[in-house]
Amino acid sequence: MALAGRLLVLFGIALLAISIAEHKVLAKGSTSEHDDNVYQVRKGGQGSLKSYQCSPQCAYRCSQTQYKKPCLFFCNKCCNTCLCVPSGLYGNKGECPCYNNWKTKRGGPKCP
Repeated sequence: MALAGRLLVLFGIALLAISIAEHKVLAKGSTSEHDDNVYQVRKGGQGSLKSYQCSPQCAYRCSQTQYKKPCLFFCNKCCNTCLCVPSGLYGNKGECPCYNNWKTKRGGPKCP
């Protein structure tokens, strides 16, 4: 029983360390804590969004598709990882290399 408790504590410490490291990496790329510059959001580009901006950007990008639920799911997943959504309703993926280069297991595009 003591071994299981120790493993649980070590697992918790590892998760905390990963969370802190991820927070520091994301914080390095931001210039200010509350940068809501609309031009920057519309311009796109790697890391140009804050995580809370993903949902409205993806809602706009997926607004014209007939596959709205999967589009929103994958767009938000990609945005939360890449912190960008290409401008427009379709295409323009070159604005965000992370978004553009993320592929499915079959080699197709993961991000809409």
